[in-house]
Amino acid sequence: MARSLPRADVLLALMGTPHISDMVTSAVRLAQALLERGATVHIWTCGHATGLTRQSLGEHKPRNIVSWSQDYPTSATLAKDLLDAFPDRLTWYSCRFCTQERGSEPHIPQITVRPPFTFDAHLEAADKTLFLGVF
Repeated sequence: MARSLPRADVLLALMGTPHISDMVTSAVRLAQALLERGATVHIWTCGHATGLTRQSLGEHKPRNIVSWSQDYPTSATLAKDLLDAFPDRLTWYSCRFCTQERGSEPHIPQITVRPPFTFDAHLEAADKTLFLGVF
């Protein structure tokens, strides 16, 4: 039986390699701004973007030699904090094929892994879609 997806005002699709630009920061800031204004948001990661929510990233990035005492959260921590702050309005999905192919398992517990052929259902469940990265 087909799984029904919750409706979303916006779907943010993060595709490809996320660290070649400011794509991750832009997506997280955009999602947070939308959520703070009452929107419902779905995030879908595909390609190497599936690694953003890998459990093995831990909570903190390695220390920065330029700012040794400053603590920087990993992308998994940013995702967890956002999901914890907006549990009823944010859902984060990861492509199963890309997750397995790139060794991004396991994800933090809040991430839902979905088969790639269900992406069209995610498009249908969202009023607007923004693609970030390559397609």
